[in-house]
Amino acid sequence: MTPSSSPTTGGRGDFDVRDIARIAVFAALIVALGLPGSITVGGSGVPITLQSLGVMLAGAVLGARRGSLAVLVVIALVAVGLPVLAGGRGGLGVFAGPTVGFLIGWLPAAAVIGWLTYRLLPRLSLIWAILINVLGGIVVLYVCGILGLVIRTDLNPWQALVANAPFLPGDLAKAVLAAIVATAVHRAFPQLARSSA
Repeated sequence: MTPSSSPTTGGRGDFDVRDIARIAVFAALIVALGLPGSITVGGSGVPITLQSLGVMLAGAVLGARRGSLAVLVVIALVAVGLPVLAGGRGGLGVFAGPTVGFLIGWLPAAAVIGWLTYRLLPRLSLIWAILINVLGGIVVLYVCGILGLVIRTDLNPWQALVANAPFLPGDLAKAVLAAIVATAVHRAFPQLARSSA
C-alpha cells in the first residue's frame, strides 16, 4: 500500500463512490437547511439561516477535503442560478451582495473544522469539538463575512462586527449542536476517520 492510498489519510484526491455519495448527501443537507427560509436582523442585510450548521457538520463529519467539496458543490449550484440559498436565493447576483463574504467563507470554515477535527480523532471530546466548531464556524466565517460586508457596503469593520452581534447566540447554538452530532457520528462510525480526510 502506498502512502497516497493509506486508509488513515483517505489518500490525496482518491475518491470512491462512497466519498462522492457522502459529499452529495452533505451538499443536499446544506441546501435542505435553507428551506425553512431566513430572518434578517439589524441593518447588515445578512440573514439568519440554518445553512451554516450544515457547513459545520460537513467539515466535522467528512473532514477538510470532502467537507469543503460538499460546500463547493453548493456554491457552484448558487453560481449557476439555482435557488439553493435560504429564501430561494441563487445566481451570480449573490456574489455581488453583502452576504458574499459569508458564502465564500463557508469553504475555509468547513476546511478548518474538518482539519482540526480529524487531527484529534479518535480521541475527540465534546468540548474540543465545540471549540473547533466555534473557531471554524464562527471566527473564520465571521472574518470572511465581515470582510465581505466592508467591501460591499458602507460599513467599517467595527460597524460590520456590531451588526453581526445578534447572530452570535444562534451560531454558538449551532456550533454546540454540530459538535454533539459529529462526536456521536464518529463514535458510531469510526471508519469515517479511516476513509475520509
